[in-house]
Amino acid sequence: MAAEGGYAELHCHSACSFLDGASQPEELVDRAARLGLDALALTDHDNLCAALPFAQLARAAGLHPITGCELTVVDADGPMHLVLLAEDRAGHANLCRLVTIAHAATRPERGGPLPPQAPLAEVLEHAGGLTCLTGCPAHGALSTADGAAARRRRDLLLEAFGERLAIELQRPLQQGAEGVLRRLAGLARERRLPVVATNDAHIHLRRRGPLQDALVAIRTGTPLDAGPAELRGNREHVLKGPAEMRRLFADLPEALRETLVIAERCRFDVTRDLGYRPPAGAADPDRALAELCRARLVERYPVNRRAATERLETELALIRSHGLAGFFLLHRDILELAREVAAEVRGPDAARAVLPPGRGRGSSVGSIVCHLTGLSHVDPLAAGLSLGRFLNEELASTPDIDLDFPRDIRERLILRIHERYGPRRSALVGAFSTYRARGAIRELGRALSIPASDIARLAAASDGWSAEAVGEEIRRVPGLAERAGEPRLRLLAALCRQIAGLPRHLSQHPGGMVVSDGPLDAIVPLQPAAMAGRTICQWDKDACADAGLLKIDLLGLGMLSAVERCVSEIARGGEAVDLSRIPLDDAAVYREIRAADTVGVFQIESRAQMQTLLRVQPETLDDLVVEVALVRPGPIQGGAVHPYIRRRAARRADPDCPIPYDHPLLEEPLRETLGVIIFQDQVLDVAQALAGFTPGQAEALRRAMSRRRSRAAIAAQWRAFRDGAAARGVPEETARTVFRRIIAFSAFGFPKSHSAAFALLAYQSAWLRHHHPAAFLAALLAEQPMGFYPPASLLRDAERRGVPLRPVDVRRSAVEARVEPDGAVRLGLRQVAGIGRADAEALVAEQAARGPFRDLRDLAARVELPRDRLEALVAAGACDAFGQRRRLLWELGLAVRPEAAREGRQLALDLRLGEA
Repeated sequence: MAAEGGYAELHCHSACSFLDGASQPEELVDRAARLGLDALALTDHDNLCAALPFAQLARAAGLHPITGCELTVVDADGPMHLVLLAEDRAGHANLCRLVTIAHAATRPERGGPLPPQAPLAEVLEHAGGLTCLTGCPAHGALSTADGAAARRRRDLLLEAFGERLAIELQRPLQQGAEGVLRRLAGLARERRLPVVATNDAHIHLRRRGPLQDALVAIRTGTPLDAGPAELRGNREHVLKGPAEMRRLFADLPEALRETLVIAERCRFDVTRDLGYRPPAGAADPDRALAELCRARLVERYPVNRRAATERLETELALIRSHGLAGFFLLHRDILELAREVAAEVRGPDAARAVLPPGRGRGSSVGSIVCHLTGLSHVDPLAAGLSLGRFLNEELASTPDIDLDFPRDIRERLILRIHERYGPRRSALVGAFSTYRARGAIRELGRALSIPASDIARLAAASDGWSAEAVGEEIRRVPGLAERAGEPRLRLLAALCRQIAGLPRHLSQHPGGMVVSDGPLDAIVPLQPAAMAGRTICQWDKDACADAGLLKIDLLGLGMLSAVERCVSEIARGGEAVDLSRIPLDDAAVYREIRAADTVGVFQIESRAQMQTLLRVQPETLDDLVVEVALVRPGPIQGGAVHPYIRRRAARRADPDCPIPYDHPLLEEPLRETLGVIIFQDQVLDVAQALAGFTPGQAEALRRAMSRRRSRAAIAAQWRAFRDGAAARGVPEETARTVFRRIIAFSAFGFPKSHSAAFALLAYQSAWLRHHHPAAFLAALLAEQPMGFYPPASLLRDAERRGVPLRPVDVRRSAVEARVEPDGAVRLGLRQVAGIGRADAEALVAEQAARGPFRDLRDLAARVELPRDRLEALVAAGACDAFGQRRRLLWELGLAVRPEAAREGRQLALDLRLGEA
């Protein structure tokens, strides 16, 4: 650290201080490096959500990162803020535990979420390894209490932290701030405590100030016009460099020196010092895994044994070198646990019992170890899947194994894992909900007091995705285009550009879980999820992977649920279907796929996929693998879609048609996809072929391009790519063209193994739709919501294809749609708008116990349903079989909503006229 003239900012907030900080961690790091700060502490409000990526970015930029948090604390005198900085691993563990404690009571059984707060007694008990700063002038521990209470708090903190306590001083240049500073300095002198200067930065540049104001307005629900009390009133909460802080604290140079003393003391490195251990597995996990796989190899590969053995031994060697055998064994144990759960959920249903409890997806499908241990249902040798995207010699982080489950199995499995490992040793992975166009328009529009009608019009016209494009959309919307120059609309467009991609709050990853051998809340803070019985950690999937946390991805897939239900429905009619044995080259199925007759089919039912199917004309499962991967943001933005379609058409016309490549070195990695990048794996292959990257370097490039990245990180990757390509004789302009395509592709693309798993499920769903259309329709209706189409569209499509349909009948319908003995689909009670599952189950159970309802009066007497739900049944025609409909309604004193249906409207009119 610089001894004289330097400065370390110890109190700084990123956008992960949700609805308060207005800068991304990478923006803060870039600015801090430019300003010449010696160190930077990230101290977001009550969370460590950005701690790991911030530390990675800072170290890459040559900046010393400090892990910290501004924690909300409460005692008998009320709430306060303390800034806590981790000095070592023990301090970090205490910090994680305190944040966990603060969130423990934020999800009460009734009512909405509560703000986090930790009792002061807990802070004092977990003070080890932490430096404590007393907080800002507005909310700090010593500035929010009167003299006696402030001294009491000071002395309690001093007793717990000792020389690791510093009185925090700030100069926000606001009225009354100097008086607070003098009082705090006096409290420090009384006990000879050090004072430390901070700037409580919430923005990296002053021009980001209006957005920070708007975020405060959103958080408080108070428009900017009304002047929320929490507004700062100036732009002094910007990240400042040493020279500006020296001028600001010219009379207190010791407060600047103390920042360097504290920074030097805080040497904890969250990128390598976590001390995480996965759950203990077998005594010799390498041997246990090898024995399991070799035994299965004999069963699975009666032919092609030699190639399978070579592949297996290569993988086992990689797994041994990275110490990952326990990782694979744990996933297999989870799969076995899923089998138990599946047996409970499925009950005696023999048709579902033969199905696996889940299916692999993602890059792990390319692993023969995953195939042999049951974690993947796709044979990687037969599918020609590569391993490098999943496992390689230079693996930088724990690989992902993604498992898809039917919804009902997944829900119970998550709870079972929590039960097995305990709430402190298991948690769901976090995710950050970020601002997109419509959310930004609505929330910023209200903050700016833009008329609700204008907000609604603009939100409806938006593409819903890109907040950066709101300014252009304003100029296209009638009624707004003429006023696009108005100050509020111009400010809205500017703020939408800035807010795009900023996190709004922490939410739950769709299925990722992390487990630990010891307390997980010593590694990362935990907090209760919105759904009771679940816990989430404050890191997203990338941070968990980078930290080496053992992550299990348990994903719910609606189509798996529909396929299982469809198989059961077919079995109810007396026929057994084993999806593992259906032919994969059914010409009739492919005719429908090529004709884009795919409503309800997994992955290939959207408008974009249908248009692509008509042009690509897939004829085999391999073609379908490419098709599934093609319509994704990565290939689209990477400019792969139209060239691939043109070249495929040319090859169909002339199989010897030459394919153009950007460079001859790219022919081998891109031959399968006709010279363009369609699969994630090909990013690795291209980097190795063109720039001579090792598998580890190529994977590092892919990962860097797939995340939020700083300009410095992109520049470093480009230099390595350019130099490697030059060493192989590739012109710089060619290297630049290919590198740009890699960057564009990074928006989102599938690895080939993932696409292979999804293509198989797409084909299976298309096969069921073709050969068992009634059962497939019933299954789709029962598993709504899912897919692209509402039930009405599914019904129209089925009717077009000749599936007989029967309406809801309260005496004949089951809870869900079912196939009747003659092959017609009878709609279920749950298809009636306004009738929930509990209502439908009550109606079915009552008739099963005491016989069919005689009439509407009998139904109303035997099942307690609110009036609006009885009206819904009548309006849907579910009670038509009772006859004398009008008289029964009149006697029951019911009224049908006029808007329910045409018959309902006429009936309501008749009743009002007294004609019943």
